[in-house]
Amino acid sequence: MEKLRVPALSYAMETLHVLNHGGLLLASTDKGGHYNVMTIGWGLLGTLWRLPFFLVAVRPSRYTHGLIEATGVFTVNVPAKGMEDITDFCGSVSGRDVDKFKEKGLTALLGKNVKAPIIAECPINYECQVLYKANIQREGLHEKIVEAIYPKGSYHTLYFGEILTAWADPDAKERIPL
Repeated sequence: MEKLRVPALSYAMETLHVLNHGGLLLASTDKGGHYNVMTIGWGLLGTLWRLPFFLVAVRPSRYTHGLIEATGVFTVNVPAKGMEDITDFCGSVSGRDVDKFKEKGLTALLGKNVKAPIIAECPINYECQVLYKANIQREGLHEKIVEAIYPKGSYHTLYFGEILTAWADPDAKERIPL
């Protein structure tokens, strides 16, 4: 099935629903072309600086962090119904140790505007280029967030990815878990 280029925010509500109910797949690559994918359960999708953006949070300890730092690109992929075991797996093992694409039979398609792959099995995909990043700092962070999310430190880096291209399968709305 061929993916269709769609307006960047045309599937925003569907994407945010899946983000909040199971997670999305964040794909990245190193400079040599080795792919990785991790599950994300947090993110923001919208408009900033008059551009469509996907903001993702990645801890420096994660393998993906180094890949995004090296290349400045990532993709966000919305899993289809029935991919729950894949999102669980990709959120529980490190790409340092396992080729998650190979292990789970995921098909990496070359992005049109970024070197990070989009995942063919996912009905909605976003190609993103980092235009800004910010390291979360303890100073100024509300205590309830520190206690709940950062009791040991290890603060996230926030990557503000301009959505360069969004893709969707023709039957995307029927394939995502709503």
